[in-house]
Amino acid sequence: MTLRPLVPALLTILLAAPLAAAPAPQPVTPEARAFAVGAMKVAALRDGEFLIPNDGKTFGVDAGVPAVAALLGAAGAPTDTIRVSVTALLVTLPGRVVVLDTGLGPAIGKLIPSLAAAGVAPAAVTDVLITHGHGDHIGGLVAADGTPAFPNAKVRMSAAEWTSIQATPGSAKIVAAITPQVVVFAPGDEVVPGITAIPERGHTPGHVAYELKSGRARLLDIGDTAHSTIVSLTKPDWVMGFDSDPAAGKATRRAELARLAASHELIFAPHFPYPGVGKVAAKGDGYVWVPTAL
Repeated sequence: MTLRPLVPALLTILLAAPLAAAPAPQPVTPEARAFAVGAMKVAALRDGEFLIPNDGKTFGVDAGVPAVAALLGAAGAPTDTIRVSVTALLVTLPGRVVVLDTGLGPAIGKLIPSLAAAGVAPAAVTDVLITHGHGDHIGGLVAADGTPAFPNAKVRMSAAEWTSIQATPGSAKIVAAITPQVVVFAPGDEVVPGITAIPERGHTPGHVAYELKSGRARLLDIGDTAHSTIVSLTKPDWVMGFDSDPAAGKATRRAELARLAASHELIFAPHFPYPGVGKVAAKGDGYVWVPTAL
C-alpha cells in the first residue's frame, strides 16, 4: 500500500499508517462522554472523523468496490465512502490518569480540547497506552511545537510495536520526542493496575487490545481489530487494506467477534461511530453493532 499525496499537515500526522488512499478529514466538536467500568471512571474522548473512499484499496480489498457498495447501500449508508471515527479513551484509577491512544494530533485532532472537557490537563496524564503505531493513534503524542504532548506520562506499548515505529520511514520526529518516555511490555502483561494488554495479530507487528477490569465489570478496547460497524462486522472475512498481515487480520477479527458475541462483553471501538461503546451481536454469518447509550 502507498500513501497518495496529502496536504503536508495530514501527511505528517498519518506518517505511520499504511493508508491506500487519501481520507477526507471531517470537522468534529470536542466532546467527552463519561461512564463507569465498575469502580473505574472512564470517558470517550472525541478526536476526529474520516471519510475513506470505497475504492477497493481499504475496505473489502478482495471483494471489490461493487460488493462493498452493495453492502453499504443495504445498510442505508453512502456507497462511495466509509465514515470512520477517531476516538480515544480516558481512564481514571487511584493515583493514575490513563489515556488509551492519542488520535490524529494537533493539526487535525481534537483530543486535547476533549480531554479538557473531561476536566483533565495533559500534564496530569500519568500513562499513555498505545494499541499500535498508526498515525491516527500516535499523532497526538506530540504537541504542535514538537514537544511531548503528555510531558509527565509514561508511554506504554508492546515491544514489537515500538520496534516497528522506530523503523517506520518518516517517524523520526515522534520517536525523538517520546523515546525518554517509552516503556515496553509483552502482550498479556498487566500494563497498569486493572488494564491488561491482549494480543490482536494481523493489523501491525505489535497491535494489542486493552482489557479493563474492575470487580466483575469488563471493557475491551479493541483497537483496530475492526474499523466499520457495517463492513468489518457484516463481512469480517473481507480483507482490510490497513492490515499488515491480511490473513492474520481477518482470522483475528473473525475469532474475536465470535468471542465477543458469545460473551456479551462491553467493548470500546475507536473507529466505530462516536462514542464507540457497545456490544457485538451475531447475525447470520456476521455480526451487528449494538451501541450503548452514554
